Amino acid sequence: MRFVAVLVLASAIASHAFAQASSFDTLTRELWPLAREQGITRATFDLAFRGLTPDPRVVAVTRREPEYGKPVGEYIAGMASRTRIENGRRNLSRWADTLGRIEHSYGVESAIVVSLWGVESSFGQARPRWDVVRSLATLVSADYRAPFFRQELIYALRILQDGHVARDEMLGSWAGAMGQPQFMPSSFYEYAVDFSGDGRRDIWNTTPDVLASIANYMRKSGWTPDVPWGFEVVLPNGFDLMQSRGTFSDWGARGVRRADGKALSGSGTAYLLQPSGAAGPAFLVTENFNALKRYNNSDVYALAVGHLADRMSGGGPLRGAWPSDDPQLSRAQRIALQRRLAELGYDVKDFQGRLDFDQRDAIRREQRKLGMIPDGHPTAALLGRMGVGTAN
Repeated sequence: MRFVAVLVLASAIASHAFAQASSFDTLTRELWPLAREQGITRATFDLAFRGLTPDPRVVAVTRREPEYGKPVGEYIAGMASRTRIENGRRNLSRWADTLGRIEHSYGVESAIVVSLWGVESSFGQARPRWDVVRSLATLVSADYRAPFFRQELIYALRILQDGHVARDEMLGSWAGAMGQPQFMPSSFYEYAVDFSGDGRRDIWNTTPDVLASIANYMRKSGWTPDVPWGFEVVLPNGFDLMQSRGTFSDWGARGVRRADGKALSGSGTAYLLQPSGAAGPAFLVTENFNALKRYNNSDVYALAVGHLADRMSGGGPLRGAWPSDDPQLSRAQRIALQRRLAELGYDVKDFQGRLDFDQRDAIRREQRKLGMIPDGHPTAALLGRMGVGTAN
């Protein structure tokens, strides 16, 4: 989904009194002057909102936390399932000519593009049935992140007005992400492209446009051609887990080797990531991993997309065993941890529960102070030792 934080909204929205139809009347009265100022005609506005009522399903869905609730191994196995791998290989073959031209134009490997396509919409087979305008309006009327979703709603009206999609075909996710790439309306204008040459940027039904739009998103997110997103590694006995960054030469000198036996080589910096802590698999990930996180700001999401791309390209399964007991912190717990890290003087750029590599290094330092294994993986035990508490 193409607003990186939109998959998991704060659980606080669930306790908000659900907007009734009258709130939509208020919303449209307040929204119309803003829409008019941004060039939306009254005809477009009325077409978008005619007969619209709040969608009670939206608030219910915001309670889900798919990237936090499951153990990491289970999440990745589900995202990179055998069926998805097989379907991905078939689509790589079916669309090889188109993907080759896209790769030449945008510099993003075909397997990465197809992997994102598979994860976001099952290669176009999963057809969303949520009314994008209704979903966005429901979120605004529920007063959750209203400035953001209000502006996305204006972009959605602009898409309708510009004729990119018919009103009854403007379908997407419960939070307004649209089409097969799951772009938010603002992302549509920034990243969607007409690769088929028919004069439309059709991310709903035209596969060349879908694939090229995904590639364009990744290129503009900083994807570097011919650099791996990362790979699984084996750490030597007694490895100092405080060493979390370095060049590939640095990692080789430290005794780290690739789990698949290939040469440990590359350019740029790689980061050590242990998504289930020292008890689970270890990975070296590159700036291309961060580019994947700009599509969806989640370490486990980026791991799943990268691993699926590798499997579609003939790579094997992960070698390391995931721990059987692998509880993940909830979003609320991660936010509480971020606030505690900020109190301790660490630089925390936002409090959305998404841990970047700087914050994982901060966790390592706190773990070492507390006599814990400094693997950068937050646990309920760590929160307890830091005085954060473990409430969900």
